[in-house]
Amino acid sequence: MASAFAHAAVAVTLATAWVKRPKLPVRFWVLGAACAMGPDLDILGYWLGIPYEHILGHRGLTHSLPFAAVISGLVVGVGFSGPEWVRFRPQLLFYFFVATASHGVFDAMTQGGLGVAFFAPFEPTRYFFPFRPIPVFPIEVSGLINVFLSATAYKHLAKECIWIGLPCLLLVLAARLVRR
Repeated sequence: MASAFAHAAVAVTLATAWVKRPKLPVRFWVLGAACAMGPDLDILGYWLGIPYEHILGHRGLTHSLPFAAVISGLVVGVGFSGPEWVRFRPQLLFYFFVATASHGVFDAMTQGGLGVAFFAPFEPTRYFFPFRPIPVFPIEVSGLINVFLSATAYKHLAKECIWIGLPCLLLVLAARLVRR
């Protein structure tokens, strides 16, 4: 999987490039990053005895497009229910959908695992993209701090800067040029 940093960076990039409402509240940015990182909460299934390849296993249901649609509806319905958001709701739904779905897209570009169940629960097949430049980030919950300080983690983060960070930067710059 790509790191949580990379997933959050994608959400911030998407917001910067697409959302056209000035003075977005802090909850918008926090919820956007949470939507982009959230699908990996399925790793809790390991401790519950859910096998990786199960529909509820890692990169299963929580990485799917239907899940992204449901989450975006919940986030907008609960987090942006006030009348001041009415005209922005379609844009917010799209943003939170894309932020959540981006997680599976980037995981399908990694070099490990079983692939992503994009269409779960309707279809269990797991997919990878043919182009897979992103290494799987080393995660060990028991030694999380040591993992982030390891040389391997730095190598992975450097590759993410190239394959995720650089395109994010280019998208933000392009959006700013278009707005001018």
